[in-house]
Amino acid sequence: MKYINETFDEERALYGIEEAEVIQCVFDGPEDGESALKECKDIMVNDCFFNLRYPFWHVENATIKGSRFSENCRAAFWYDDSIHMDNCIHNGIKAFRECSSVRIENSSIHSKEFLWRCKDVYIENVDMDSEYPLFECKYVTINQLKLIGKYSFQYVENMTITNSILDTKDAFWHGKNITIKDSTVKGEYLGWYSENLTFIRCHIIGTQPLCYCKNLILEDCIMEDTDLSFERSEVNATVKGINLGIKNPKSGKIKADRVKDLLIESKYVNEKDTILEIDTIGE
Repeated sequence: MKYINETFDEERALYGIEEAEVIQCVFDGPEDGESALKECKDIMVNDCFFNLRYPFWHVENATIKGSRFSENCRAAFWYDDSIHMDNCIHNGIKAFRECSSVRIENSSIHSKEFLWRCKDVYIENVDMDSEYPLFECKYVTINQLKLIGKYSFQYVENMTITNSILDTKDAFWHGKNITIKDSTVKGEYLGWYSENLTFIRCHIIGTQPLCYCKNLILEDCIMEDTDLSFERSEVNATVKGINLGIKNPKSGKIKADRVKDLLIESKYVNEKDTILEIDTIGE
């Protein structure tokens, strides 16, 4: 079944369709209906415009290409399985909630709460502006993401990020089993209370990063304007410092070429548990 160049505005307009194509259609109009494609299965959606709420709920196996979702398209994808979004623009709030097998490529996202409690997520070549992205997601792979965020990747588990630019405060809080490679990470209070957080060949920028961490690893990283780093963290790090400051790491080994400020208090740091190899301290 094919739906081509049609306009739908009624409630549940295409409810439960299966093995269908929806091409160059508009979901908008005076009836202001919701849940246009709820409970659908095995559908292809191409070059469509969505201006109504909750279009894809309880959907199984859908591919959405070249389509636009307006700010009015609230909570577009909830409780879905096997969703592929490619070359789309999505501006609606609360998109993707409790979905599995989500693949998003070559798209632009502007959504305050994006991808919450989803699992098996793949993201590649995406620009994202989200205040609270990927909350409590599991099994995530990301490549070439440009992110502007605030409280990003909180409580995420089992995630890999490569070749990305992340500009976000409070990222990775309480995250577990996360690896970031060949990326730039800029923001305040990075990675607090995380466990098994690893940075490889990354450029880290911003105040008070990586505190209260368990099994924190940095390999061949640059840390810039990162004052009060590693406080009360279990850390093993090899870094180059640009205005790097270190405060009271709990344990491990830190090897740095230059540290601007070093605060080590015997009340909090046991010299037997913490090894510091620093070439230069001070300006």
